[in-house]
Amino acid sequence: MTHAKFVIPPFDQRAAEKARARQAQLTKPAGSLGRLETLAIRLAGMTGRVTPEITHKSIIVMAADHGVTVEGVSAYPSEVTAQMVRNFLRGGAAISVLARLTGSRLTVVDVGVAAELPDAAGLVKRKIAPGTGNIAKEPAMSREQAWQALEVGVEVVEEEVERGLDIVVLGEMGIGNTTAAAAVACALGGFQPEDIVGRGTGVDDAGWQRKVQVVRQALQRAQPDPQDPIGVLTEVGGLEIGALAGAMLAAASHRVPVLLDGFIATAAAMLAVALAPTARDYFIAAHRSEEQGHGRMLDFLGLRPLLDLGLRLGEGSGAALALPLVEAAAQLHAYMATFAEAGVAEREA
Repeated sequence: MTHAKFVIPPFDQRAAEKARARQAQLTKPAGSLGRLETLAIRLAGMTGRVTPEITHKSIIVMAADHGVTVEGVSAYPSEVTAQMVRNFLRGGAAISVLARLTGSRLTVVDVGVAAELPDAAGLVKRKIAPGTGNIAKEPAMSREQAWQALEVGVEVVEEEVERGLDIVVLGEMGIGNTTAAAAVACALGGFQPEDIVGRGTGVDDAGWQRKVQVVRQALQRAQPDPQDPIGVLTEVGGLEIGALAGAMLAAASHRVPVLLDGFIATAAAMLAVALAPTARDYFIAAHRSEEQGHGRMLDFLGLRPLLDLGLRLGEGSGAALALPLVEAAAQLHAYMATFAEAGVAEREA
């Protein structure tokens, strides 16, 4: 089911083929740059440009709170969401450091933080509600709010496109959001909670068991239909998960590659693909998270991660770390000399 709102252009096979032909001419043994070669070819197909440039880089962090934290599913209290948003904006969080390192614009979007945040440079206020309902007992949000969350993501990316956008890194902040993300992944992917639920912020064994039980309870209560992705978001999702999905769909509609972060971003990607299957062609999996279910979710989407560093921070940090690799793939593809240009003899037949 593709919603009329999300018209995703097809992957440009012609640009990808031309990029593949160019790779064959570069001054290196065929295939010697491994996955950087296939990444460059994919970038060409996504952007429709044979030698894509990555100049304008944007990191967008969607922030929201989760009512399910009352079930004791996180090692941290929900106040930490707002505190961390302030930390992002002051430049003290991991993603703030990585934004500076990679020369990326950093935007933090309040989609549903429980506290009122003061105005700050880099903060976009689009609060739909002060957090979600407790998914173990009630729907996360109304259907209308689910659509609004998607719209927030679309609008924020549209604004970034106007400023110039060649690639987008999508991250999140929300205490309790690995629980909601696990529920979304189970609902859309047909997984069992114990195979998907991880330790999030670092809960102990008892906390993990409780979290599995809460996800199971939420799914039994809601009986979400995987054919109704908006229904899944409404029942067991998060406002930032909806906003991430909307942002992914907007980026894909503009042929902007999406560098996927970890567990929560991948649950949002499952939601985006459920709404518009061709969006998947615009996703690059940055890394495999330490969250145990993440590998299964990537497999479900048919994506192979670039990095595996045992990360489980969120914020978009894993995707920001993979950004220089993607840039390297594009630069090598565009600026290496061909055999003809360099006057280097090609391999003998």
